[in-house]
Amino acid sequence: MLAAWSSLFSLALAPSPVSFRSISRALSVSRAGNPAALRMAAGPVCIVTGGSRGLGRAIALALGGEGCRVVVNYANSAAAAEAVVEEIKSLGGDGIAVQADMSDPAGINSLFKATAEAYEDPVGVLVNNAGITRDTLVLRMKASQWNDVINTNLNGVFFASQAAAKVMLKKRSGRIINIASVVGKIGNPGQANYAAAKGGVIGMTMSMAKEFAARGVVVNSVAPGFIQSDMTDELPEALIAEVMKSIPLGRFGKPEEVAGLVKYLALDPSAAYITGHCLNVDGGIAIGTC
Repeated sequence: MLAAWSSLFSLALAPSPVSFRSISRALSVSRAGNPAALRMAAGPVCIVTGGSRGLGRAIALALGGEGCRVVVNYANSAAAAEAVVEEIKSLGGDGIAVQADMSDPAGINSLFKATAEAYEDPVGVLVNNAGITRDTLVLRMKASQWNDVINTNLNGVFFASQAAAKVMLKKRSGRIINIASVVGKIGNPGQANYAAAKGGVIGMTMSMAKEFAARGVVVNSVAPGFIQSDMTDELPEALIAEVMKSIPLGRFGKPEEVAGLVKYLALDPSAAYITGHCLNVDGGIAIGTC
C-alpha cells in the first residue's frame, strides 16, 4: 500500500524573455514520411533532462511544438529518446537525443558540450526534469537509497543550472524551470529522500532567482501532484478512489497540463516578470503552499 501510494507522488515527478526574433540561425529539417516538406525550427535551444518518457516527454513535445530546438536528455532509453526527437520534428521543431547521467557533474558537462556542438545559438531554456525514486521508510533506508536520490534529484539540478547559468548570464537572457513536487512541500511517508531533494530544489530555485535576476535570467519551479501515467492506470480501483478523496478536483493531472505551465514559463513574454516562485499543478491537494 505504501509503495503504491508513494509511487503516485513519485510520478509527479521549472530573466529576460526568450525572443524568437533573437534566434539568428534557423535549421531546415526534412520530416519523416514526407522528405519534400521542409520546416524551419527557429525557436530557442531548450534542454529537457529526463526527456525520453513521462512528464519529460510531454514537456519536450510542448516546446518542440512551438518550434524550439530541443535537446532530449536520457539516461538509458535511447530508442525512446530518439522517438521523442522524431515527434518533435514532425511538430515543426528540431531536436537531438543526448545520453548523460544527471547525477554526475561530468555527465552534465558532456550534455552541455553536446548541445553547444549541435546548435550555434546558446541554450536559452533549461528544464530540470530528470528524477528517480528509491522509496522506503526512514528506518529502512540505506545510505545508497538516500544518496542516489539526492545526487540525481538535487545535485543534478544544481550542477545543470550552474552550467546553464554560465551561458545565460553571459548573454543576459535565459529561463530555468525546475520540476519539483508537492512532496517537497507536504512530505510523504516512505519518501524522506525524495521530499528532501524536492524541498531543496524549491529553496535553491529562490536563491538562484535572486542571484541571476540582475542579468536577466529567471528561475522558477513547478510542483506537480498526482499525475496520470501508465503506472497509475494499473493501480487498484480501491486505492485510486481513496487517493481521489485528497484531491479537490477529484482526478489525476495530465502530463500535458504540467507541460503547458512549463511551456508558458519557458517561452511566453508575459512570464518574463515571474521569478523565484514554485507553482503547483496538483488539483488542489497542496492548497496554501504556493
